[in-house]
Formats: sequence, structure tokens, C-alpha cells
Amino acid sequence: MVKILNSELNDLDEIFRFYELATQHMIKINAPVVWPAFSREMVINEIKEGRQWKLEKDGQIACVWATTFDDPLIWEERNEDPSVYIHRITTNPAFRGQNLVQRLMEWAKPFAERQNKKYIRLDTCGRNDRLIKLYQKAGFDFLGIWKLKEYGDLPAHYQDAEVCFFEMKIS
Repeated sequence: MVKILNSELNDLDEIFRFYELATQHMIKINAPVVWPAFSREMVINEIKEGRQWKLEKDGQIACVWATTFDDPLIWEERNEDPSVYIHRITTNPAFRGQNLVQRLMEWAKPFAERQNKKYIRLDTCGRNDRLIKLYQKAGFDFLGIWKLKEYGDLPAHYQDAEVCFFEMKIS
């Protein structure tokens, strides 16, 4: 059985374990960009604001991600479009290959509609052809690759990186 719920503060160690495992995997596969250590304060704020999510499968956390409705540094002028932005999708290695991104999108579409949004968007740093194909398979249009104009307080992996942009229009 699959459930999607808001993450709770008692999930924090598991979320950061997933981030560490994802970073190790990125290093192992020679990903073009590797995640930096994320701020615990950032994730705690996301949890408190109801923007950090988890997909539970058979009673275990299988996948985590964060959402926001505003992402101007990354999406620049496109930020004006009413959108849900998804960040840091991270899968428990024990659940890889189980189409969890597809499950996430099955949740994200009605979630976006309830919020009166027209798009679901995500990005990834560096050209990672496997991720591009994965997100396209999940229903995203690949919009292209470009560098950000400003970095502000974005995590370090955005600095000077090429960023891949993806969008799904909500009908």
C-alpha cells in the first residue's frame, strides 16, 4: 500500500540519510553535479510549513521531496506562471526502479489542481540523460538547459551549473 503524507520532524534523520545516500550514488555514477550538504534548518522549515513530503510504501519511507509555489531564482520570469515546484526527489535505494516518480506525479497533478496551479515544474543540475529520460517518462516536457542569472541563497550545487528544466501542464 502506498501513502503520500507530509513529512514530520521525526522523519528528519531519515530524510538526511536519503540525501546522503543520493549524494553517494551521484558520486558513484559520476553524475555531472553532486548535491552539497543541505541545511537542516531549511528542511525543518519545509516540514513546519507543510512543504516536505514522503511516500510510504508498506510502512516504510520510500521517497521524499519538497514543494514550493514560488521559485524566482531558478525559474526567473517563468515564476509568474501559477506552478508547483518540486525539489530534491530522493528515493530510498531499497525502492529504486519501482516507478515512484510516476506515483509522485499521480499525487502532484490533483495537488496542483487543488492549489489552482497550471504547471508542475522541476529542475536538476547538470546534464543527466538518465534523469531527463526518467522525468520525460513521468510525463514532463524537457524545456532545455541553461545557467541561472542569479544564485541568491540557493544551495551550492546551482552555482555556475547548467540546469535542466522540466514542466508538466495541468489540463
